[in-house]
Amino acid sequence: MDGDNSERIPQEGECRKVGEYGLLESASAVAQRVLEEIEALAGTTACKSVQLVRLKKWAQEQGCWFEDRDLFGDFFDRGSENETYLSTNGNEIIKLNDFRYSDDNLSSFFERIKAHNKYFPDCAYRMIGFGENSDGKICAVLVQRFVHSVRLATKQEVHDEFIRLGFRPEDNGEYYTNGQHDIFDAVDGNVLIGDDGYVYFIDTIIYPSDTGGYDIYRSLSPHYSNSSQT
Repeated sequence: MDGDNSERIPQEGECRKVGEYGLLESASAVAQRVLEEIEALAGTTACKSVQLVRLKKWAQEQGCWFEDRDLFGDFFDRGSENETYLSTNGNEIIKLNDFRYSDDNLSSFFERIKAHNKYFPDCAYRMIGFGENSDGKICAVLVQRFVHSVRLATKQEVHDEFIRLGFRPEDNGEYYTNGQHDIFDAVDGNVLIGDDGYVYFIDTIIYPSDTGGYDIYRSLSPHYSNSSQT
């Protein structure tokens, strides 16, 4: 970021020209316009690389492009899609999401963030801009509250919470669905029990139902690619 903004993480709505619906909706609209253009010109929805280039230019124009990762705080962890940092105040996790699970265009990413915030508001994402991770990949910069956890959630606790939220297991619990969205990867360190006793889904993969999300997830997840090699 430029000027005084380089000293802190900006709050939602501080980017200069993001529009009345906020950064997430505005960025989603930019990506959607690219998708429609490519589909009309070439008859394909495979436009992820073009969307990324266009979003970088757009973010730079809006003042929402981050050049310096040191602004985010201390490096925390690296998962299959997120490079994460602990904010300087210790209250937030900043995630640089490289769009791994977006397949051939970014529509599913924006749908996923909106769905996550709907189902898991206690650990919702706030998009603050775009930048590059340590691998040089263009990423969405997301902020999430730091959950003070006492342990990982058990498989039974995850199941019970999904049932409470109106989801049902599919494929022996491989994923959960409510007929509108399918949720994957609610395993390992992605679901926590907070020090308040509540269940927190901090990092899952979500696709709209009946859009082939299961096959996309299996094709892109390191869990399945690693399993196929053993």
